[in-house]
Amino acid sequence: MTGETYQRLRALADHHGADYRLIEHVPEGRTEVASALRGHALTESAKSLVVAVRPTKRTCRYVLAVVPGDRRLDLARVAECAGGRKAGFADRETAERLAGSVSGSIIPFSFHPDLELIVDEDLLRGDTLFFNAARLDLSMALATEDYLRMARPRIARIAETDGSPTVAFQQPAGAPSPF
Repeated sequence: MTGETYQRLRALADHHGADYRLIEHVPEGRTEVASALRGHALTESAKSLVVAVRPTKRTCRYVLAVVPGDRRLDLARVAECAGGRKAGFADRETAERLAGSVSGSIIPFSFHPDLELIVDEDLLRGDTLFFNAARLDLSMALATEDYLRMARPRIARIAETDGSPTVAFQQPAGAPSPF
């Protein structure tokens, strides 16, 4: 699963002549820690989350929602963008099956016909996007303009906008720093 997704990502980037580089690092799926290992700001990190959207009580569709690494996903906005009444995070098994990679290494591309790609507009402000490349031990730095050309995402405001950054990883008191 993960190897095939990684190979498809590389082939797509090469086919489009994309400006990218690969970054090897210790296996890590947490956005904050992976960003520190790669040496860039959280705002440049593409956090990819699989969301289950319910247009009706009996129907469900899936969205790959991508937001800046320092922001939280606004599920109500995702539901609205996808024409649903409500939305919630997909279970891990479904998310990994649709994304083609393990949790923590989901790329901001959809290679599955049942997974719609929606990207928060604020993520696209920088020149480069960083994300795990369908592997926990390897990341990709990709020019934003190439990402847009390759992924052709739907762009919307889907991140929370309260202005306060998200802290999903908090160092336990007295624990050695992972950085």
